[in-house]
Amino acid sequence: MTFRTIAPQLAEDLPYSEQIQILWRDLSSWIATHGLQIIVGLVVGAIIVAVLMGVKALGLRICRTDKDHTHWRTTIGRAFSRTRIWFMLAVAAWLVVGYAHAPAAIASTIRFIFVVAAALQAAIWARELALGVIEHRAGGDMDNGRLSSAIGIIRLLVTIAIFAIAIILILDNLGVNVTGLVAGLGIGGIAIGLAAQGIFSDLFAALSILFDKPFRVGEIIRFGDATGRVEAIGLKTTRVRSLDGEQVIISNAKLLDQQIRNLADVSERRVLLNLPLTYANDPDTLALLPKELKAIVDREPECRFDHAWLMDFAAASINLELMFHVEDGAAERMNEARHRVMTRTLQRLRELDVQFNYPVPPPLPPA
Repeated sequence: MTFRTIAPQLAEDLPYSEQIQILWRDLSSWIATHGLQIIVGLVVGAIIVAVLMGVKALGLRICRTDKDHTHWRTTIGRAFSRTRIWFMLAVAAWLVVGYAHAPAAIASTIRFIFVVAAALQAAIWARELALGVIEHRAGGDMDNGRLSSAIGIIRLLVTIAIFAIAIILILDNLGVNVTGLVAGLGIGGIAIGLAAQGIFSDLFAALSILFDKPFRVGEIIRFGDATGRVEAIGLKTTRVRSLDGEQVIISNAKLLDQQIRNLADVSERRVLLNLPLTYANDPDTLALLPKELKAIVDREPECRFDHAWLMDFAAASINLELMFHVEDGAAERMNEARHRVMTRTLQRLRELDVQFNYPVPPPLPPA
């Protein structure tokens, strides 16, 4: 909806004192002839102000009572709590002059004030809703430092963009030709974007991390030939502590261009063991191995047996493949379970007199 207002105009050729007298005379005449309508309009305006004050109080109450500050109720409540008293008075005054048929000079003045107040209030509401959407998508991760440095820049950019639009709308509704201003801002924005395209690409990559959530601070990820724990996600770079203790710093844009493996959401891990057995082993004993290995795996509380099969006849060995799953995503649990299974497998194979194929060391040279 576009509001078209005419700025308050009086006869410009008259002295200022005479303009004030004319305005005062029109105001007195209006009050004398439309007294009842003015009173009704004031009552209606007071009711509207009271309703808006109640909406603001409701928003403040929601913000105080909601523990989860990323909830949609909190976002709407925070927007309501930012309702300003000058906007309430401007709405009430606009309704009064419209209902009571105020003189043109007074009506145009009130409409001028209402347009400015409504545009600024709409910008405040839009800013709170936009930031609320960002915080809702981020969940509670901003409290533990995730994208902490980028959020401040995002708030600043959102504020500048929304209030710039509000100011342009105000000027346009006041009759100012804003075509040149919009064109100038567009050209300036393109120039700034080209000059800082690297920074903006990393910023948009940070926003992508915020909304898409491929990983979080504290999670272990693998990208390229690096594996480590995410320590910080910033405006331009992400810092990862590798397993060797080194800090890997990579730009957000380059990081998202790679295939990222998030190891934090692994619900279970697969363990695959290959056992090279000699051809001298008894075939009947080898036939019993799947059952024996299944019993070993089943003894582990967090392990699930998959299969144990003789796979192929290699040049120097018969290869047996043992596969089981560790129903815990932690790498430490997988390593512990694999260690215990391998130890018990060696003990049981020794009891069954099953021999491994191992390289024969070369003979020592003669003394």
